[in-house]
Amino acid sequence: VQLQASGGGLVQAGGSLRLSCAASGFTLDSYHVCWFRQAPGKGREDVSCISNNGGSIYIANSVKGRVTISRDYAKNTVWLQMSSLKPEDTAVYYCVAGKDYWGLRFHEYEYRSQGTQVTVSS
Repeated sequence: VQLQASGGGLVQAGGSLRLSCAASGFTLDSYHVCWFRQAPGKGREDVSCISNNGGSIYIANSVKGRVTISRDYAKNTVWLQMSSLKPEDTAVYYCVAGKDYWGLRFHEYEYRSQGTQVTVSS
């Protein structure tokens, strides 16, 4: 049973990336999912969340207008599409999933992925 984040990489400023958060060993359908990030030397920051039914979406002000979160129930995956990337988006990105918790406290989520590195060059 695990959550796996992938899709990170090195991209130039202004470019795009799509991160994926895939569940194995359990079905994501009934879970709220969020993305967080942590830049070197900085604290963890929330990025975006999507509710279990997709009806509620949260996007942090720092990325508003540049990210889209969506879920694919057939593929048991949540996507984070990021565009117009900036150097300050450089961070390790994590996804989390929780059945009963909907909020921005990272450790309240039942499942947490390993990170995927996003590096944006200027």
